[in-house]
Parts: sequence; structure tokens; C-alpha cells
Amino acid sequence: MSFVDRVTVEVWAGRGGDGASSMARFKFEPKGGPDGGDGGHGGHVLVRANNNLSTLLDFRYHSAWRAERGVHGKGKKMTGATAPDLVLPVPPGTVIEDADTGEWIGEVLADGDELRVAKGGRGGRGNARFATATHRAPREWEEGGEGQHRRLTLTLKLIADVGLVGEPNAGKSTLLSVISAARPKIADYPFTTLQPNLGVVGLSGSRTFVVADIPGIIEGAHEGKGLGLTFLRHVERTRVLAYLVPLDAEEPQAVFDAIRREVALYSAVLAEKPFIVVMSKRDLLPGDAPLPALEVADAAGVVAISSAAGDGLEELTELLWRTVAEARMHDFHETEPPQGAGDDADDEWDLDWSETPPPDDSA
Repeated sequence: MSFVDRVTVEVWAGRGGDGASSMARFKFEPKGGPDGGDGGHGGHVLVRANNNLSTLLDFRYHSAWRAERGVHGKGKKMTGATAPDLVLPVPPGTVIEDADTGEWIGEVLADGDELRVAKGGRGGRGNARFATATHRAPREWEEGGEGQHRRLTLTLKLIADVGLVGEPNAGKSTLLSVISAARPKIADYPFTTLQPNLGVVGLSGSRTFVVADIPGIIEGAHEGKGLGLTFLRHVERTRVLAYLVPLDAEEPQAVFDAIRREVALYSAVLAEKPFIVVMSKRDLLPGDAPLPALEVADAAGVVAISSAAGDGLEELTELLWRTVAEARMHDFHETEPPQGAGDDADDEWDLDWSETPPPDDSA
């Protein structure tokens, strides 16, 4: 299955149903008065996170979405039915922006999270709404309001605890394959990884964390060179970064500095995330050769590993777990309490019928 992480879609919320113009007709009472009902409201367009999805592929082939319109009002003061909302299922971690203005609309992070992206039109008023003491037989009625029309950009940013960061062929995919059940493509040429891969690492005591293998970055990645933007877009969601520095590199320190520089140029916030340094491909060094001394200020730890030989993997996963646990605790304390449903005041249609209240139906 192809991995699609950025699409543009066009959505139309449903139009409101028209109000009805009707006069009651009863036996022996030819002038029963106005009884036209209101139209139903149009359906909203919602974006909802679904854990069963991992890509935006469906939206590549279906880019136009329309919600249903409300049902027209009828006589006997019958209000038309409100149209059902149109739900667009997306993977958790999807960011929604206005494609025309670039305005940030919102994001859905957890399964079931929901966001309204287009508002349905209000139902029109029937002629019963216009009856007054001096205007007892109104014929006027209202058309339903237009639903909101928007072009949206959906961007998927994978949610993971650890993001493996490194140049092409640094050993990221191989590492993911040996510490988790993930099976990413592995080959001896640059840019083997063309799409992000996720793997779950399980440790003793029911401890688990998610690791993302991101396409490799090169100098200029923050400007879009290579697969840089693909890398940087997804690594934003990670709690901890693991910088892979292959020990067969001519200058390991220069490799580390270049990766850190690209991350910082893309996002200062991203550069401040907790990180560890993983010196990969240890098996390529002679047995008695000392490890290079890297200057890695603020790193949570440095560990040398060999994914092929299995050396240092236990030490690495334990270090990752400790760093992730600290980051999770920090996130928990930094997160503000969720807002209540009452804070979203614009969830309902803007009904302003105070000047012409509905007639009393109790009679």
C-alpha cells in the first residue's frame, strides 16, 4: 500500500432545507392560518481520527466531498429533517489547514478525536414563523442557508515516541528491524527508505514504546532537498530523537553536527527535544579500535551498537525507555486540562429568531 501523507481535498457542507409556505385547511374552518414548517439544517463536514488508518491514500483518489442538504419544511408546521454529518476518517496525527489561506484549522491526535471543518447551512423559516398580531396570513418563507465550502490540506505527521534520525544508510531501518517486529526495506544504496515505518519495541514489565524510521536527511533537508521535508514533517511528532552516526563515516563528528544543524534550521522547538546519540555499525571497527569521542552536549546518553551482531541493543533500548518515560512525564505535566464542550460556542447554527418567535403550538 502506498504511503500518502499530504493531500488537498475540497469539501461542501450541506445546504439548509427551505422553509414551507402553507395555509392550514380544516373542515368548517377555511382560514386555519399559516402552518409552513422550517427546513432542516444541512450536514456539517467532520474530520475524525481512526486508529485503523495509517495513510491518507483514500483522499488521493476521492478529493471532493459533499454533505447532504437538509429536508424542506412541510405543512402542518412539520420541520424538515436535519441532514447527517459527513465524516472524513483520517489517521491520528493529521493536521488540517485551509488550502487557500494557509490558516491552521486544527488537528486530531487520538482515536475518535473529531473536528468540524465545514459548517452546514441553517434551515430556512416557514411562513408560520412570520405570523404576528397584525400580519396573520403571511406568505413569505426563507430559503435554506448555503453550507460552507472549503479547500483543505490534510497533513499526516506520524506519532511516535522515538524518531530515528540520520543520513541515508546510517542503519536506521536495520536497527528498527532488530528491536521491533517491523520489517522495513533494507538495501545497500542511499534513500532505501522512501516512507516512514513504525515499530513497537517491547521490554520486560509490559514496557513498550513506538519507534519511527524516517527517510534519511542530507544537507539542505530543511529546504526540501532529498527527502528532507518528508523526514522533518514526521519527526515533529516524536518525543525523543535518536541521532544515528555510523562509525564507518570519515568524520563522525561532522556527520552529527550536520544532522543537528538541519534539525535546528527547520525548527528550534524540534532541536530542543530530548535526544540520544547512537553510534551504529560498531562491527565495522577493528575489535581493539577505540570509539570516536563525540562532542554531544545535552545528550541524554551515547551508546555504540551493531545491529548486525546484536551488540549494545539492550543498553540502547533501556536508555531509550528511560528517556521516553521522562519525556512522557514532562508532557503529562505540561498538558493543560481539556476544555469542556461548552467552550465550543459555535457548534450550533446561528439561530436569531428573537424578533419572530415561533407560534405557540400548544393549542
